[in-house]
Amino acid sequence: MRTIVSTFLLASAAAMSAGTPYTPTPEILQARQEFTDNGFGIFLHWGIYSMFAQGEWYLNNGISAEEYAKSASAFYPANFDAAAWVKAIKDAGAKYICFTSRHHDGFSMWHTGQSDYNIVDATPFRRDVIKELADECHKQGIKLHLYYSHIDWTRPDYPKGRTGLKTGRKEGLEDWNGYYKFMNDQLTELLTDYGEIGAIWFDGHWDHDADSVPFDWQLENQYRLIHELQPSCLVGNNHHITPYPGEDIQIFERDLPGENKAGLSGQEISRLPLETCETMNGMWGYKIADQNYKDVPTLIHYLVKAAGMGANLLLNIGPQPNGELPEAALDRLKGIGEWMDTYGETFYATTAGDFPAQEWGTSTRKGNKLFIHLLTPKSTDIELPLKCKVKKAVGFIDRKPVKFSKRKDGTVILHLDGIPSETDHVIELETTV
Repeated sequence: MRTIVSTFLLASAAAMSAGTPYTPTPEILQARQEFTDNGFGIFLHWGIYSMFAQGEWYLNNGISAEEYAKSASAFYPANFDAAAWVKAIKDAGAKYICFTSRHHDGFSMWHTGQSDYNIVDATPFRRDVIKELADECHKQGIKLHLYYSHIDWTRPDYPKGRTGLKTGRKEGLEDWNGYYKFMNDQLTELLTDYGEIGAIWFDGHWDHDADSVPFDWQLENQYRLIHELQPSCLVGNNHHITPYPGEDIQIFERDLPGENKAGLSGQEISRLPLETCETMNGMWGYKIADQNYKDVPTLIHYLVKAAGMGANLLLNIGPQPNGELPEAALDRLKGIGEWMDTYGETFYATTAGDFPAQEWGTSTRKGNKLFIHLLTPKSTDIELPLKCKVKKAVGFIDRKPVKFSKRKDGTVILHLDGIPSETDHVIELETTV
């Protein structure tokens, strides 16, 4: 889940972008719109790495893959309850779940026929987690997206990149064609045996950004396979560069579109549906020492700021090794759900606001309604750099009229009775579109 954009990768992306054009089908266009309208998803990083409670990159810390794999024989998440997970996430207002089917450690969280290194064959749990999660998502009416790593720190046929170099893999057995087939066979299983999948979310492309010769991931054929298997399944890739042909989502890691505070999101913003992924605490996978969870107001502000830029928020939780979602995460989900119950109309199926985020907050639009989200107001006069005409302004909750005036330069000023103290004080404007 991390890398720095390189000159090589930018050149590689430009080269591929000049290749075969990608024309999205009507099914994909509809799925893109539904994805955008949904606005909010929950990311779940869960695998045998949770047993070590040191995050999902633990195997990269100079640990033998052979010794690491022994943990699978003790992985028994007795408290895993797919129905409880999905309900808690749905009650929070999230419309989709993105689950780590296979992370960089190579362990598969479903009963794959391509390797015995999976949750059914290698653990005493012997239950297909993705099957249970998929069934429950379909039952409760929430989309399931699947994270899939292009990297494998354990398989000797994976051409080594710049990570996972000290896991003890056998030398001289690299075989891209064999590994590529393995990945595509696994993707075929996931898109054939588990019902409708909303998206495949790739990660790890950046592992070869330091290669002296550009590495050909053969993404075009892989993306085509996905779209052929499920015509409405979206494709996203967390490569931190300009989207390639065949991709349906542009992903930003730990940054809102246009920001680059984490050093991972320097790419230009495309016209694809946008998604920013962020952690609820600090790590992606469960880390016992990381209890620094962001509070509910902070998370709501991040949700609203993303929506104000026309982007979804994919908010991560690292489930515990016993199969439960951390209590702190459940508390945050509950708080977000309460906000969504009240303000969902100003969030779902909205587009980016009419102007960039301001010091006081941001805005979202739905038709002729512009929702002003006052997140951190410091004055009773709120300046709106609008180009449209405001016909009416009311408080979203109390429906009381809000006074406003207009300057000669077009700036609209809302005149409040006092400085709001809510997490998000919303004013609804009726405007010309």
